[in-house]
Parts: sequence; structure tokens; C-alpha cells
Amino acid sequence: MCRHLAYLGPPATLRSVLIDPPHGLYRQAWAPRRQRHGTVNADGFGIGWYADGDPVPARYRRGVPIWGDPSLPDLARVTRSTAMLAAGRDASPRTAGGEQAAAPFAADQWLFSHNGRLEGWPDSAAAHAPAARTLLSLEAMVDSAFLWQLVLEWLQAGATMDTALAAVITAIEAGGGSGRFNFLVTDGTSIAATAWGDTLWYRRSAGAVVVASEPGDDQPGWTEVPDRHSLTATPSQVSVRPLAAEIPVFTAANRAHRARRAQHIDRTDDDVSNEGIVTR
Repeated sequence: MCRHLAYLGPPATLRSVLIDPPHGLYRQAWAPRRQRHGTVNADGFGIGWYADGDPVPARYRRGVPIWGDPSLPDLARVTRSTAMLAAGRDASPRTAGGEQAAAPFAADQWLFSHNGRLEGWPDSAAAHAPAARTLLSLEAMVDSAFLWQLVLEWLQAGATMDTALAAVITAIEAGGGSGRFNFLVTDGTSIAATAWGDTLWYRRSAGAVVVASEPGDDQPGWTEVPDRHSLTATPSQVSVRPLAAEIPVFTAANRAHRARRAQHIDRTDDDVSNEGIVTR
């Protein structure tokens, strides 16, 4: 159900990270070697990267298979970055298509990807009110975009990236939901990820770190992340620990922020024009 990858390190071309490796993300679109669910990732792709001096990442997304975009090899050959996140999509049933449904999703300084699915989508989203209200403002009607909005709420409330990922999985499970939640997020300086239902690997070498659904080559140094574990990484350090250790404390400040946000949404939903259109 998708393949994704994040890179941090010395400036590198998108091509050298995504296309040139013999089993890199580009090839994984049609020939993944360790994908547990699905066989071909041909429902779109996306790449996000950071330019020097600009904390807000750029994105290039298409609704076609990655190999079906004739412009990508040239773009990837000349674009260099110290941080990138990319994904190839295998769409889940009952999810929208098109480039807006392709990861990475983005807000502020963050890029996000999801390999997996929220079981029962979209009906299951209603179990997570008031978060279900975000369905009205999703970039695309896909479970990954919905999960990203839940993660983003935690990030904008001041949670660390690993805590935000764990908080969403915890909330889904506590609400009776289930699914596969391999999340990947970066702010351009560090990476956080979860292994929850599918494969996740990392390699740190030569001042760089790569976190990916599966190894891009057969060279030594790749390490698999156990299922139901989280990872945090920088080019100089990688930490892996059970996801249970990441379950956040729902402090009074957390609850107050979420209550304020819910009240704001309620007020916004009541702000209706004469034509009956909600104004934002």
C-alpha cells in the first residue's frame, strides 16, 4: 500500500536518492521486493524537498505512475537538497485519485507520508469526532490526508514529531479503529517514522540517513525497524524504540488546546453566508 522514503544529509540530487539506486523508490513503483500489501504502486507519486534558506518545502506531485512522467528524470537530475521525502502510491479502495491524493502532504515546515490504510474508510473517520469535521477541508478524500490532519493538529500544538505520530495511532486504536500506520514525517532537519503493519528500514552512512519502506540496494548497513516501533533520525543519530513508549500524556494543556480548536470549528461551521455556504 505505497512505498516511501526520507533522506537527510549532504546535498544530493533527487535522482541519486530516488532513481539511481538499483532497487530505489523509482523501481519500487513497479517491482517492490518487500511490500506486504499490494504489488504495484502506480496510482501517483510525489516528492518534497527543501531549498537552502527556505524552511518551507517544495513539492512535485503527479497522479500518474512515477515511470510515466517524462519530465521527472531531468527535474531530478538538476535538483539538489539536503532533505527530501518521496512516495509512490498504491491507492486504497474508496479513496480519491489524482495528484492531490499523492503524498507527501505538507503544512508549514513539515512533509508527511502514510504507507498503509485506515480500515473502514471513510465511515470509520466518524468515530474520531471532532476530528471528523476535518473531512470537509481535506486536500483529497483519502485516509492518508485525514490521518495527516490529525498528526498536524498535534504538531501545531507543539508536540514533537514522534509524539504526534504516536498520539494519532493511540487515538485511532482507543476509538476502536484499526489499520496499518507506517507514518513518515520530516521538518527538514530530522525524521520521525513508525512501523505499524508494513516494512520500514534505515541506513546511516557518510553523514547521511535514509529511512525507507525497503532498502534501495543490497549494500550493507540497512537495518529493519521492528513492527510497532517508532524511529527518530538525524544524519548523526538514529533511535528506535517500542511505540508503546511514545504514547503521549494527555495533559491539561493538550486537552485545553483540543477543546479550543473544537470550539473554533463549531463557530466556523455556524458562520454561514446568505447562500448557505460556510465561510472560512
